[in-house]
Amino acid sequence: MTEIDTGTGALLARNPWNNEFGQRVAFADLAGRQTSWTGDRRGFIGRNGALDQPLALAGAAPLSNIVGAGLDPCGALQTRLELPANGTTEIVFLLGQTATRAEACALIGQYRTADLSAALAAVTGFWDETLGAVQVKTPDRAMDILLNRWLLYQTLSCRVWARAAFYQASGAYGFRDQLQDVMALCVAQPAVARAQLLRAASRQFTEGDVQHWWLPQSGRGIRTRIADDRVWLAYVVTHFITVTGDAAVLDESVPFLEGPTLREGEDEAFFPPVISDRHATLFDHCALALDQSLAVGVHGLPLIGTGDWNDGMNRVGEKGKGESVWLGWLLHATLTGFAALAEGRGHAERSAGWRAHLGVLAAALERDGWDGDWYRRAFFDDGTPLGSAQNDECRIDSIAQSWGVISGVADPVRAAHAMAAVEQQLVKRDDKLVLLFAPPFDKTKLEPGYIKGYPPGIRENGGQYTHGAIWSVIAFAMLGDGDKAGGLFSLINPINHALTPDAVRRYAVEPYVVAADVYSVPPLVGRGGWTWYTGSAGWMYRAGLEWILGFRVEGESLVVDPCIPRAWPAFDIVFRHRTACYEIHVENPAGVSRGIAHAEIDGVVLTGAPARVTLVDDGKTHRVRIVLG
Repeated sequence: MTEIDTGTGALLARNPWNNEFGQRVAFADLAGRQTSWTGDRRGFIGRNGALDQPLALAGAAPLSNIVGAGLDPCGALQTRLELPANGTTEIVFLLGQTATRAEACALIGQYRTADLSAALAAVTGFWDETLGAVQVKTPDRAMDILLNRWLLYQTLSCRVWARAAFYQASGAYGFRDQLQDVMALCVAQPAVARAQLLRAASRQFTEGDVQHWWLPQSGRGIRTRIADDRVWLAYVVTHFITVTGDAAVLDESVPFLEGPTLREGEDEAFFPPVISDRHATLFDHCALALDQSLAVGVHGLPLIGTGDWNDGMNRVGEKGKGESVWLGWLLHATLTGFAALAEGRGHAERSAGWRAHLGVLAAALERDGWDGDWYRRAFFDDGTPLGSAQNDECRIDSIAQSWGVISGVADPVRAAHAMAAVEQQLVKRDDKLVLLFAPPFDKTKLEPGYIKGYPPGIRENGGQYTHGAIWSVIAFAMLGDGDKAGGLFSLINPINHALTPDAVRRYAVEPYVVAADVYSVPPLVGRGGWTWYTGSAGWMYRAGLEWILGFRVEGESLVVDPCIPRAWPAFDIVFRHRTACYEIHVENPAGVSRGIAHAEIDGVVLTGAPARVTLVDDGKTHRVRIVLG
């Protein structure tokens, strides 16, 4: 329903049929300069018109001034300008939304009289401060463009704040989703990351499981049997503390949720939970989540429930017996890091129990996870393997291989062999694709879940699911293969999918943000899919900065341990640490990927490898020089 406010002349809109936002008021205003308007999309476009040639712009007639209910709604404001040759003008357009009409009118009045140059400068200053915390200059210009601004912008503006984009507009938080996103913000915006840790912990039920996603206005969300959500909380908390040194976050008190538990045979339930009177520290929230993640199946591997990271595999373990190899790697990595935190807090007995589980889990991963040439992905309820050479479809899944490396627990020889299989079977260089698995599900008798309903080569079903592809980049870097890591980063980089007119037409989506998926099957090979709203942005930022360039902040230390393409002669990083500035220059005269021959800061030689710099807050510029060899 649209209307013109009699006091301000602004166009107001609301949707009383929306359960969540029915009383909220949106507004549009040309700073009071509008002379005509319409709330009717059909009247603006015109019969047989189009958005690129609307009737409203075809002649001198004003807009209809029609507003109200029952229209095909839009908001269009018109004013007339006379601009002399070489003249300039400024047009101010206000667009916003508030809880009430009074608040909308007050905000319009505020910004009609505000110093808009100062307001714009404040916004620009925020983004310069956030995105300028770390700046890089490498031989790969396309990498620089993404790492210096676009990836963090996508992560913060879309994933953390809007939680909406062209292909998804729910506004909901995903438990595992935004936790992973804020890992990329721990240096530039640690307060945002910290807040998300506590926000996620507050969506945990007293039993230890969590809301898979929830709507922040009402708190309504979905309780599921998806297995990996719980593990990510402790994994990201450990990363946050490692980067920021802020162990005090573990002592923050956070409430639990209460609500009906899932009945036998019930996979999920959507309802508004109750905020419990029971509180616990963030540490205890993490510990409870991990304790609830230790159940294993007949192979000694974690139960997959109704999905792990790949929600589409929701029928692999729907009877409660299916197991996940990939989740085994994630759980091992998480328990390893969090057990050390527990010991530091005096929880020796609990830590010892987790460490005992680690030994059994590692043995199971090698005994039953290994397929002969790569690691399996999972086991169905009946024990049938998935991601195995014996499968006709989904014979090899990339994330089971990459996380064997990322976890640090896979047998080194097997890990290298598994990643070689990824390179051979899943990397399609001619098509600039890194597939999630192959072949896609299509005609197999196996029923992995709703993933099989996607057309082959689309999204998680055997396309390039970029989130998983980036984990392959990280794995190759951790193996010391800078050529493959840098090459795959370049392959995934959306800029490189739109370098020619033909490539632009093929890719068909924005080249400055990461796409969640890229299609892999004719006739749409190379077509970008779901853009903006994807966790790939944060992971791609970390892959480039932390693993390829080797830049990692650890509390009051900076670790530099690059793994770059051998052809790179040098690269530079500028890092702003509080009032100090660190200018890092890395030289590669020997043409290697990894290995530090010499390191110094302000002319003082650094010993040990990787290079470790003690950070200070002294208002000075410090110069770090590293020579690979």
